Amino acid sequence: MDVLTPNQSSAVTDPNSGDRGSPPELSIIMPCLNEAESLASCIHKAQQFLREHHIDGEIVIADNGSTDGSPDIARELGARVVSVEIKGYGSALRAGIQAARGTYIIMGDADDSYDFSQLGPFVEKLHEGYDLVMGNRFLGGVKPGAMPPLHRYFGNPVSSAIGRILFWNPPCRDLHCGLRGFSKAAAMRLDLRTNGFEFSSELIVKAVINRMRITEVPTVLSPDGRSRPPHLRSWRDGWRHLRFRLLFSPRWLFFYPGVMLMVVGLVVGAWLLGGERTIGHVTLNVHTLLYAAMAVLLGFQAIEYATFTKIYAISEGLLPEDRRLNWLLRYATLEAGLVAGGILMLMGLGGTIYAFGIWGDKSFGPLDTSRMMRIVIPSVLALTLGFDMALSSFFMSVLRSLKK
Repeated sequence: MDVLTPNQSSAVTDPNSGDRGSPPELSIIMPCLNEAESLASCIHKAQQFLREHHIDGEIVIADNGSTDGSPDIARELGARVVSVEIKGYGSALRAGIQAARGTYIIMGDADDSYDFSQLGPFVEKLHEGYDLVMGNRFLGGVKPGAMPPLHRYFGNPVSSAIGRILFWNPPCRDLHCGLRGFSKAAAMRLDLRTNGFEFSSELIVKAVINRMRITEVPTVLSPDGRSRPPHLRSWRDGWRHLRFRLLFSPRWLFFYPGVMLMVVGLVVGAWLLGGERTIGHVTLNVHTLLYAAMAVLLGFQAIEYATFTKIYAISEGLLPEDRRLNWLLRYATLEAGLVAGGILMLMGLGGTIYAFGIWGDKSFGPLDTSRMMRIVIPSVLALTLGFDMALSSFFMSVLRSLKK
């Protein structure tokens, strides 16, 4: 992560705070890119909340290169400005989190769509010990004109449902709400890295993976106070969220599809080895057997990729240790992989020699295609799987050395 230097203007603190030298309790962070129309309203509401609840706090504006005077507005109102050179929603928030001095952090957009004077439920849950407190706009209310119909009725519900399926049904239903609270200690443990809008997915995905305490509170979404279009691009940023979640879930991206392909391929292949099969008016023969063999091969490779991805992600600190994977790696050694791969290649070679012998008995002339393909296809599959397994065993041993 890039280290960014904060502007040294004063923090906003409760006037009744005793020890001005101690870190504030709460940092309210707003990413900002040309938000001059709405920024002052957001800062005033945040200041109102800190005063009314007697919270020693600060307001941090993570400015991402505004050219409309937003940083000057923030400084004049007593907020602390962090200048962020690397463009992106995630870049701004990461810099703001890094610069925050508070024990707790609440982040929210600077477009006045969230009411920063109503942060009480977030602070209460943080005091109860939750690591991440998500806002839920559908529980709190979406005011007319605050969210496009495409987002409200399709994008957010579908994307949030996919996120819950991929990551063990976290206790929050609105995974895209921009108003969130968390402890700074929790955020630093997560080692957040993304620069774009997928940051919002990274935060919750890593919190779930690291088994942090997560909850949600109702929050109201209002129409934003800007006259310009939002920075969000529906399809582009929606795909970036989905892509990020899939990359952090090798089970769903690789493992489960791989297992399904292997099971279907093996069942159908075994069924067709004895001869052609008829279902109703449809006859299945060696052509289907060939596709079944392909399904087994592709499924095996997908499972390999799931294992490789998991080992690499753990070695890079992107995912936590997995006890089941560690148990598997105790037995899936380089030597074991080479032996298993060697056995498969010998089986494939044996089948190939057997088929070659039958061809020789026919003086290398025409053969019964259906009969021969039932020998050749499994033999080629065994040769390919064995060679693949031997190579992947070497590659896995390299990844395991990184993990150590």
